[in-house]
This record gives sequence, C-alpha cells and structure tokens, in this order.
Amino acid sequence: MSHDDNKKNSNQPNLDNVDAVANEQNNSTNHDATKIENPELALAAVAKNQQQPVEANQSQQQPIVSKVQDASEFGKVAVVYGGNSNERSVSLDSGAAVLLALQNQGVDATHFDPKHQQLTELMAYDRVFNVLHGRGGEDGVLQGVLQWLDIPQTGSGILASALGMDKVRTKQLWQGCGLATAPFALLTADTDWQQVVNMLGLPLIIKPVHEGSSIGMTKVNNLDELPAAYATAIGCGDAVMAERWITGREFTIAIVDDEAYPIIRLEPADITNFYDFDAKYNRNDTGYYIPCGLSDSEEQHLQALSLAAFRAVNAKGWGRVDAMQDQQGNFWLLEINTVPGMTSHSLVPMAAKARGMDFDKLCWHILAQTM
Repeated sequence: MSHDDNKKNSNQPNLDNVDAVANEQNNSTNHDATKIENPELALAAVAKNQQQPVEANQSQQQPIVSKVQDASEFGKVAVVYGGNSNERSVSLDSGAAVLLALQNQGVDATHFDPKHQQLTELMAYDRVFNVLHGRGGEDGVLQGVLQWLDIPQTGSGILASALGMDKVRTKQLWQGCGLATAPFALLTADTDWQQVVNMLGLPLIIKPVHEGSSIGMTKVNNLDELPAAYATAIGCGDAVMAERWITGREFTIAIVDDEAYPIIRLEPADITNFYDFDAKYNRNDTGYYIPCGLSDSEEQHLQALSLAAFRAVNAKGWGRVDAMQDQQGNFWLLEINTVPGMTSHSLVPMAAKARGMDFDKLCWHILAQTM
C-alpha cells in the first residue's frame, strides 16, 4: 500500500530484550497470559523462538472450545449493523451473515439498525454483537453508549476503537512503541504537493484518515495526480493523509482472543494496484493465500508484530491488522480494524477457517467474549 524500497527499516525495534510472547502464541488458548507492556518484547520473543515451525505450532494448538455451551446463556442479542456511515452497504452484508449464523445455532438474535432505531432501545437486550462498520460503530461512539448503558458488547472498547479509526494517531502510537509503520504526512488543501513528494517519494497512497474498506483511497504515481486524489479523499471525510507506497507483498492478520490466526497474503488481480474496495467486495479474481508464502520464522515474526500492534492500541476481543513486506524483507504496519468485515469476501472468516473454525462457530466464539 505504501512504499519504501530503498531504505532499510530504521524503525524496527531493538531485539535485545527477550520475552515469552512466541511461546504464548503457541499456547494461545491461555487467554489470561500476562499482557506485554512494551510491544518491542513481542518481536524479541520471535527471534528466540524461530526453531519451531509455524505449521507444527498450529497442529499442536488445542481445538477452540467456547465458554458458552447453550445458546440460552446469551439471552436476547442485538446484532447491530447498517448505520449511516460510508460503509453501510458492507455493514448490511456483514451483519446479515452474522445474524443468520447466530440464529442457525439457536441464539435469540435480532437485527438492530441505528439508522432506523434509537440506541436507547438497546436497553431491552442482554448483549450486543457489533458489526457496525465505520463511523458511529467502529470509532468509539457506539462503544461509549453501550458502556454507559452497561450492555456487554463484542470487540474493543472506547479507546481502541477511537484510535483504530484514526489512521494517523494509530501510526503515531505505533511509532512511539518502536513498531515500524509506513512513513506518512497529513494533507490539507494548502499543502505543497512537491514537498510531500520530496519527503515521501512516489508512488504514494492517499487515504481518508477516518474511513475503512479502502473508501476514498487513490494510488498516485506522479505529482500532477495529487490534487485530484486529495479531492477524492476529502470528499469521504474531514482529514486526509499521504502514505509512502511499499512495493512488496500485502498481508492481513486476524486476531481473536489475543491469538494471531494463520496469515493471509492478498494479491489483487492488478498487482500494480492495491487491495481496494472493488477487490475486497466485488471482484472474484483477487488472490487469497493460506499458507501465505512466508517462511516459518517470518510468519511467527509478523504474527508477533501484529499482536504487539493490536495490544498497543488496547484492542480487545477480535480484529485485524494489515501489513506489507517490502522487497528487502522488512515488515511495515499499515492499519488496524477493530470491527472487520464478515462478508463472503471477508478475511477474518478465511483465517478462522484455516484455524479450524467455520463461520457459525466464529460468530458464536466472538459473541461468547461478552460473557
């Protein structure tokens, strides 16, 4: 998505201190493991634990057993989806799939659309499965309402949701933790475009800061394309950023219950472009690869890096981290999703299937986190 081919990864953390994070990954069913306060240790752990192949680790993982065995334990569940954001159409697809999966398993689940219903009506429910993508559902707003109403909810709380929805602040936090993320710059209508190119080089990826699903994103190959790309992005929100284009391989890492699932490599049909909205939701020629093509040690490293990035923003429950590997082999974090897609094209269900869990069981398992 962004690009730094000629410069070695100067932002990579120092791996002097070694901790047991990779061992924690291998024993990921222990969800009460000590939280890592310094994300650098996650990377250091992988350096120590490279001897055991990822495939062996995964085969030794115990089957995922939910803490909830009877659907009646959930009570009345509101599956919240739809809303008013630019991601409404995706949210409608995701939520319909989740609702059906829960109902198939006997859960008393009901569709709840904030576009047509008042949030105070959620007081009639015992818990919420949040599939409300984008603003209002993924940025801490819904999380704050539910916390105030004391209604258990899936996924991250207010802080992680607000941070995760803000690409710039997420990247600033990762930089402060010593976690490598692609160089970037905030843009305004008065920005000196030549200065942006001088600083970040070309190509660039232009993004709305507060949108998901690749909405409003444009790859820029030359200086003259920047104003139009900025206009497209600002039309989708209130802030725009430019990010250095990384030529290399794109990966996504699903995280559920503090466990990094098997990594997926993404390959758009047009490999010169990026994994855009069309590739995510409309096209059937995008390549999804599990195994992802990384070596065992590289996959362990990227899983640990993603866990560190997830924990750094205080994310909980489930989510997804996106990353790139440049042509020198360095990994660069791109962004985090705290309410990932759950459509037929979505990545978390793909990773869960590789982990041995079908879509219905995944939805049950995520809902069980509210208990």
